[in-house]
Amino acid sequence: MTAPPPVWKIALAALPALLACAAAQAGDANKGRQLYGSHCAICHGQTGRSTMAGAPHFDRGEGLLRPDADLLASIRNGKNASPAYRGILSDREILDVVAFMRTLQ
Repeated sequence: MTAPPPVWKIALAALPALLACAAAQAGDANKGRQLYGSHCAICHGQTGRSTMAGAPHFDRGEGLLRPDADLLASIRNGKNASPAYRGILSDREILDVVAFMRTLQ
């Protein structure tokens, strides 16, 4: 009977699949720029500096220290004064917006 491979070998073998999955989920910041301008800039500012009291300043990274999946859920479902974008933006479009928001830092 052979010993199982070390954990690091298992993780290393899984790395290409994990990277492919992450790339498939990554948003397009250029598409996100336009969507952000249409849907988000009114409160969060064109450059990420919010214009509404209580809205995060994305140019300082406020609210962005979370995984894309968490941000997707917050935008999809709405949070505090921010409206829900379910049915307005697709998940792909929301990920594009998140990718753009991450460039504002």
